[in-house]
Amino acid sequence: MRERNISIWLILGTALLVALNLPESVSQRGKSAIREFLSPLQGLVSSVNHNARHWLGAVRGLGDLALDNRNMAAELTRLRSELRYLEALEQENVELRRQLGYLSRPERELIPAEIIARDISGWWQTVRIGKGLAEGIEPLMAVVTPDGLVGRTMNVSPGTADVLLISDPSCRVSAYLPRTEAHGVTIGRGLSVRGLPLLRMEFINKNVEVRPGDEVVTSGLGGTYPKGILIGYVERVIMDDSGLFQVADIAPTADIGRLAYCFVVAEQADPVETLIRRRDARGGAL
Repeated sequence: MRERNISIWLILGTALLVALNLPESVSQRGKSAIREFLSPLQGLVSSVNHNARHWLGAVRGLGDLALDNRNMAAELTRLRSELRYLEALEQENVELRRQLGYLSRPERELIPAEIIARDISGWWQTVRIGKGLAEGIEPLMAVVTPDGLVGRTMNVSPGTADVLLISDPSCRVSAYLPRTEAHGVTIGRGLSVRGLPLLRMEFINKNVEVRPGDEVVTSGLGGTYPKGILIGYVERVIMDDSGLFQVADIAPTADIGRLAYCFVVAEQADPVETLIRRRDARGGAL
């Protein structure tokens, strides 16, 4: 076996020596034949390498595309978030400009205030504002928005005040129908199942024609609410069970459910009436 291997190596070595010593024309033809023989194999290897590089590039490109898509999605999310913030800021600015426009009217002295808390007990319909005695707010002052009447102040501390809303059953407001010059009293009826404030005007003269859509404003009687503040509009009119007067359901114009800012009407009637109101609010002591 060993001798056979030696013989094979000797033959290969001899063939190599012969090939190296062949004339140039003969060796050139041999080389050409070898190239022709190996050409298909080289082409196959080259094609495989080219396809491999192509697919590797495509896979790398897909990875880059996925990364770009993620970056674009993140940027889109950021831009949408900024857009929502700017839209909310613009709405707040519009509301503040509207409120300040109302504040600039010279008819009444108004104290602007922000709602800082809401009552959730279910017994009272109240909100709390972030201003109080230090800003000149006292009990039994009317509270309004540019849309209309909100209620009146109740308990007041140096820095806060509770506001009884017109939707509360204990809130009664002397009201007036400008079209017919009829008087009555609005009484809160709480909230509807949809969370909307309910209001009813009672003691309307039965002989007066009241129509849906009629404007309802404060009459100014009683001293707490200045005359002419918009309360709402008549929705429905019925005759009272006694048949002595009419009753009207009122849709308040102030959006109590989304109340964020309001104004306390600081204007007082006269010094004597102010002292009486303070006495009543504090249980008899001036």
